[in-house]
Amino acid sequence: MIVTTNPRLEHSLQAEQKRAMRSQVLVVAFLLIANVIAAHAQNAPVVASGDQRFHFTEKPGPDAVGLKVVEQYDFSRSYRSVTDELGQPYQGERARPLQTLIWYPAQKSSGKPMTVGDYGDLLATETTFGKHELTSDWKQWLDSMKPTLKDSMWAVRDAPMLPGRFPVVIYGPSFSSMSWENADLCEYLASHGYVVVASPDMGATSRSMTADLNGVNAQAQDISFLIGYAQTLPNTNISKIAVGGFSWGGISNLFAAARDNRIGALVALDGSMRYFPGLVKTADVHPEQMTIPMLFFTQGPTSLEQQARRTVNKDNDGPNVLNEWTHGDLITVDDLALGHVEHSSMYQRNEDIWKYYPSSQKADYSRADGIVGYAWIARYTLEFLDAYLKHDAEAMAFLKKTPAEVGVPPHMLTVDFRASKGMPGTLDAFRAEIGKQGFDHTPAIYAAMLKANPGFKLDEAVVNLWGLDLMEKSHLTEGIELLKLNVQVFPGSSNAYDSLGEAYMKAGQKQLAIDNYKKSLELNPENDNAKEKLKALQTAPVR
Repeated sequence: MIVTTNPRLEHSLQAEQKRAMRSQVLVVAFLLIANVIAAHAQNAPVVASGDQRFHFTEKPGPDAVGLKVVEQYDFSRSYRSVTDELGQPYQGERARPLQTLIWYPAQKSSGKPMTVGDYGDLLATETTFGKHELTSDWKQWLDSMKPTLKDSMWAVRDAPMLPGRFPVVIYGPSFSSMSWENADLCEYLASHGYVVVASPDMGATSRSMTADLNGVNAQAQDISFLIGYAQTLPNTNISKIAVGGFSWGGISNLFAAARDNRIGALVALDGSMRYFPGLVKTADVHPEQMTIPMLFFTQGPTSLEQQARRTVNKDNDGPNVLNEWTHGDLITVDDLALGHVEHSSMYQRNEDIWKYYPSSQKADYSRADGIVGYAWIARYTLEFLDAYLKHDAEAMAFLKKTPAEVGVPPHMLTVDFRASKGMPGTLDAFRAEIGKQGFDHTPAIYAAMLKANPGFKLDEAVVNLWGLDLMEKSHLTEGIELLKLNVQVFPGSSNAYDSLGEAYMKAGQKQLAIDNYKKSLELNPENDNAKEKLKALQTAPVR
């Protein structure tokens, strides 16, 4: 079953899968448009009609933009089969090819800026590296973009880097899409001091993404690979990393963040995590435990009837990811004027897509409104990243204001800022809170965590080893506080009292050590260690 971000595609999924497996990327895109959710009635268009061709209306930031294209392999994963289509041994590299685009703050140069067509030229070598192969689908795609192929962009190939280290944004494209589907957004962020890295959205063993866990896991692994690659670049601050993604990329980035603690923030452009929580449910991904901030753009509210229809599909059977996101800040932007594919600047440039638009557009919003809406996507993304990666107070204030207060035209979008609350019921969260408040607050922290998360359970052995490790590293006071909690939580454990007795003995608190060794022996009369330590303590001369 193919997974799209569109809950109205449920009755044609089987047919779509066959198309996707044959690399019918364009067909999938058209079906997404043709079946986009019917919008609630809105007011009159915000922008007067005129030239409807897409153009990015946000002004560039203070930095020039450079672009590097790197052809590299992830040698930890096989991509090509052992044999080719004719059953002969495959000749060539079988590792996973990742054509990597890096947008970065650059020095001003006399180089010629990229055009839309220059980006399009990258399609021919996405997986072949040096050998030009352009499928009929991609040829059709480029043909449908002819009116804009000569349009100038901002990035200059291989422009000299600006000195310094900049926060990193990894971008995850939509289902089977190219890495530059949102080149305007990527260039915009680079002009404001970010290094943005992206590679095409591919299945585990094919250029076409597969609509299953193997597929989403493949893209999630690509994201982590790109983070590792970004660490090797001379201009990156690897302590500040966000991951963005559109549609399918907006579920893969969730999977990546759940497994990669280097990721500090998420941006999802109408991400699939909202529409198909069943895929999240079947994986080791727990949004209710995640503590990083997320900015989520949607194509607008979903009706109760649409929600009910979605539950028929097993991929929709699961908790709502946005509702579960309670331990990290969540900013939700409802793009009232935009359909799903309008969250991509290159999709907005595709004239074939607009042939389907009249039957699926949202109320009486126009293509011109889509241009305005996309500009606000870019602005909110920048403010979000500035707030959480650069800790900019003005950017945080921007996010908390109403759309009208920051100049958004009427009827364009709504914004909801939901601050995180409480601690998730995880050992990592428990440790982090102790790190903030101090080990002398350990019992109170544990009580608060239990109140917020009744199902939270400490593991006696894990806490015991944690306490002993603190002792070995000369954090004796902290170790004692932790081991005191262990005997409180596990009063029937002989081993817990034995360890606390050892801690008190090392601290020179003889009577407390004796009391705890006696309790350990009472619970387990066969504890030879407690017997020996008691004998030594009771016969030791008084100082």
